[in-house]
Amino acid sequence: MMAGFLAVVVLFSLIIVGSAQGPPYRIHTLFSVECQNYFDWQTVGLVHSFRKAGQPGPITRLLSCTDEEKKSYRGMDLAPTFQVPSMSRHPKTGDWYPAINKPAGVVHWLKHSKDAQNVDWVVILDADMIIRGPILPWEIGAEKGRPVAAYYGYLVGCDNILAKLHTKHPELCDKVGGLLAMHIDDLRALAPMWLSKTEEVREDTAHWATNITGDIYGKGWISEMYGYSFGAAEVGLRHKINDNLMIYPGYIPRPGVEPILMHYGLPFSVGNWSFSKLGHHEDDIVYDCGRLFPEPPYPREVMAMEPDQNKLRGLFLNLECINTLNQGLVLQHAAFGCPKPKWSKYLSFLKSKNFSKMIRPKGLTPQSLQTMELHPEELKADEPINLHTKIHTLFSTECTPYFDWQTVGLMHSFRLSGQPGNITRLLSCTEEDLKQYKGHDLAPTHYVPSMSRHPLTGDWYPAINKPAAVLHWLNHAQTDAEFIVILDADMIMRGPITPWEFKAARGRPVSTPYDYLIGCDNELAKLHTSHPEACDKVGGVIIMHIDDLRKFALLWLHKTEEVRADTAHYGKNITGDIYESGWISEMYGYSFGAAELKLHHVISHKIMIYPGYVPEPGVMYRVFHYGLDFRVGNWSFDKADWRNVDLVNKCWAKFPDPPDPSEADQTSDDAQQRDLLSIECGKTLNEALRLHHERRKCGDPTSQIPPDLETVDEGTTARKFGQFEESNLVTTNNSASVVDSSLPEESSQTFLHFRFWMIFLWASSVLGFGVVMTVIVRGRKGQKKRGKGVKSRKRSSQSGFWDTNDQDRTVRDAS
Repeated sequence: MMAGFLAVVVLFSLIIVGSAQGPPYRIHTLFSVECQNYFDWQTVGLVHSFRKAGQPGPITRLLSCTDEEKKSYRGMDLAPTFQVPSMSRHPKTGDWYPAINKPAGVVHWLKHSKDAQNVDWVVILDADMIIRGPILPWEIGAEKGRPVAAYYGYLVGCDNILAKLHTKHPELCDKVGGLLAMHIDDLRALAPMWLSKTEEVREDTAHWATNITGDIYGKGWISEMYGYSFGAAEVGLRHKINDNLMIYPGYIPRPGVEPILMHYGLPFSVGNWSFSKLGHHEDDIVYDCGRLFPEPPYPREVMAMEPDQNKLRGLFLNLECINTLNQGLVLQHAAFGCPKPKWSKYLSFLKSKNFSKMIRPKGLTPQSLQTMELHPEELKADEPINLHTKIHTLFSTECTPYFDWQTVGLMHSFRLSGQPGNITRLLSCTEEDLKQYKGHDLAPTHYVPSMSRHPLTGDWYPAINKPAAVLHWLNHAQTDAEFIVILDADMIMRGPITPWEFKAARGRPVSTPYDYLIGCDNELAKLHTSHPEACDKVGGVIIMHIDDLRKFALLWLHKTEEVRADTAHYGKNITGDIYESGWISEMYGYSFGAAELKLHHVISHKIMIYPGYVPEPGVMYRVFHYGLDFRVGNWSFDKADWRNVDLVNKCWAKFPDPPDPSEADQTSDDAQQRDLLSIECGKTLNEALRLHHERRKCGDPTSQIPPDLETVDEGTTARKFGQFEESNLVTTNNSASVVDSSLPEESSQTFLHFRFWMIFLWASSVLGFGVVMTVIVRGRKGQKKRGKGVKSRKRSSQSGFWDTNDQDRTVRDAS
């Protein structure tokens, strides 16, 4: 009896002790810094968030400093610290590369720290992070031999010659970094290789180019990241890649996702307030009593400025990040013995229960735990689609008249096509463009910061706005659509484009053939994707499941940047680009990004046709893509001729009317059907413009009285009249003229007679007044001088118009 009682007591005691011990495994968190003010304020923020989040186990700062730096360093007590010899200046090569301190610090810790002998799992973070909730490797899916990491898609060297040069297992190279959670045994195997591979890549200056590394500066600055990926590949570690656990402030978390880590490596803003860590590189704010980073707006103010709940989530993350940093500084100043700061509304807020509620530890959600599997065997295709599947259509444009008239055409055709779901224009504009832009009401619009001029490289490449805009929309807009249809602005819809009709499925998008993308078959694909055999020559119309698009969009953007930077392979024989200018880099970015995920397309020849092409008999094409010039008899149309013509804001402006269908080529059925489709495309564009002008209340188009030009911008009006007068100089068929029906519908000969009659009246008046008063004669001479000035300006305008068109033809795509 007594033995049984003791057994129960012992068991009960073990249960109590076990529950008091906390997590089932020993865990340690590491981060690496140097002896600089820049890292000190980051340390304060990270360590403060570590405590607030309830992260189990100890945290250790790996502090890399020279002996000289230690003499004047003030921050030894900012965090539990393990001092590491600095390798910023490499002891053997003399190379200055501070980033190498991260792997060197981990190696030193493993070898010399007693803590490293008493741990099962290690979480490695960067200093510029804020922890929002416990990061438990065994809960986020880490296993021995399978660490968990965040996705770093720009490490393109995993797919090309760089990986083949620096690891025997390039197929195991994972594009990861930021958050690392791994078993201590894996870290012991990896760490020395991480360091040696970093040294190896850093010394490989011949392969620092942007197109090989993805490093926009081409300076080998991300060698340490490649050192990690190549080292892991070398020891056979395959990561579980999670793109949900960590978020950059400024981004919007996916629906249902609760990030447990913020990485403020990029600038972010809330209204007119903004923050960038690089703006505080030398900031000694940790040691300046009472000083904090500029206070952001209060939550109530942000709620008033942003009605969209999804975007509001992202803005609140921004607030949480900067407020956590400032709260950490307040506590650190107090720990230093600084005088108690004066009361302020902001300090009161940081100490309030409301703020404590905002930053209470966050738990994982099922969506947060979804890993980003990049391997084809894990993609599920052929899922059944029902007829009630929701669809959303997207197209990308810029703030120019060229895209405005295309938008009018596409929107008109969308309304007539019977396309299910909604449509959104992704409008990429600079802030300066938006101030002058008039076309806000042309379509339902999602505004996107322009990347035409790349913010980091300065490269002028407007086509990159397409993947950048799609990525922005995914991160900032809320949609319940299962499938996304992506079109180009220079398209006319003729019928619905649905996933069920064209057999799209999750893991199996649908697109149309772009056979000129020959780079899928040669060295270009081998350089830019690890799966060149999966490269599909597609583009134009895309039907893709939303889950695939979320995985794919960032790759699309990164691959576009990568191909664009690869100027050594712009040749026509490699890319198929007749201008050899890298103008179709975005198209390759799409194909290579899809290949990376092994997204094999259903390629349909029955969705899209170029006007001017002979249609297949019996095919009901759903889209005209007027990317190429086309003609019917003496009439022709080339979108490039209208690049600088404002057809949308000029009342009753339209394209030259195409011929009547009865004038189609009757020599063969193929020729007739080709011409009929071309005529349909031209008529649809003009009908769209006509209805647009009616909605603008432009008045009676048959009136002899010109429309009220006060409603049109003065500068734009002058340009439009200039283009009208110059039209006959451009082409014999007037394909570049603005047909303005507000002018009398008379022959050009009649118009000339009218001009001579007006000149005659003017001359008679001048002569009559000249007889009466000689002063008028002087005025007349002055008038002649001014007339010469006007003629001179017209000549210069014509010259500029020709130059613009010549330049346009050297860069326009043939999409």
